[in-house]
Amino acid sequence: MRLSIDHRTRYHFSEPQNRVVQLARMTPLDHANQTVIRWQISVDRDVRLREARDGYGNATTMLYVDGPLEALEIAVHGEVLTGPGDGLVSGAVETLPPLFFLRSTQLTTITQPIQAFADHVCGNLKDPANRAQMLNVALFERVKLKQGRSPKTRTAGETLAAGSGNVRDRTQLLVAAARAAGLPARFVSGHSLDGHKIVGQKSTHCWAEIHIDGRGWMGFDPAIGRPPGEMHVRVAIGLDAREATPLSGTRMGGGIEVLDVDVQIESRGEQ
Repeated sequence: MRLSIDHRTRYHFSEPQNRVVQLARMTPLDHANQTVIRWQISVDRDVRLREARDGYGNATTMLYVDGPLEALEIAVHGEVLTGPGDGLVSGAVETLPPLFFLRSTQLTTITQPIQAFADHVCGNLKDPANRAQMLNVALFERVKLKQGRSPKTRTAGETLAAGSGNVRDRTQLLVAAARAAGLPARFVSGHSLDGHKIVGQKSTHCWAEIHIDGRGWMGFDPAIGRPPGEMHVRVAIGLDAREATPLSGTRMGGGIEVLDVDVQIESRGEQ
């Protein structure tokens, strides 16, 4: 399937900013079921760009914008050709061993309730693929999906306790639960036409990848209860949401910052 993606991030500042520096993890890379046809990052101001790769192998772009700035728009547009699959990630850049992704972070700390949840769902299941799939389905059924953004980034424990969360919250909980079950897991940011139809949000999508011995990394999307497919575009990975977020950075100046994100995804048909 050929997917066209238009991603616009707009910043508005109550006071002029002297300088804005942003780290963008917004450029997808090729793998067996994904080919980037064209991709461009543009800014509505004079900007210096520096492209690189981070420790996870993600394509990164540093943006340096000098002020005075009262507003800033970062636009990303491109097309990606995707293929059908069962969620298996093949041919992607891998810089770290799977065991690294058993590491917990502040956002994915394995609390006692998360451990109990993982133990209950997995039971006596021996096959790691079945364990991963059952965790994904259980979260899809048990944790209510809330639309839109939460005021702050929740921990996995807070999401389980609340019994609800947005796409990001659910994904972090799946990552933590998989690690509690002894499965290496990582957070994936990207885009999904499938996910947008279901949750009705205009933002980036996210899901988890869990490492299955003998098979490799497999994707599991707790927003839809099944593996990601040809309507998903994989962009960046990390231990949690903060490490795979599309944009992060700093600004030099006072006042209040207002952020608006809009993502439009269109299918241009199968190729």
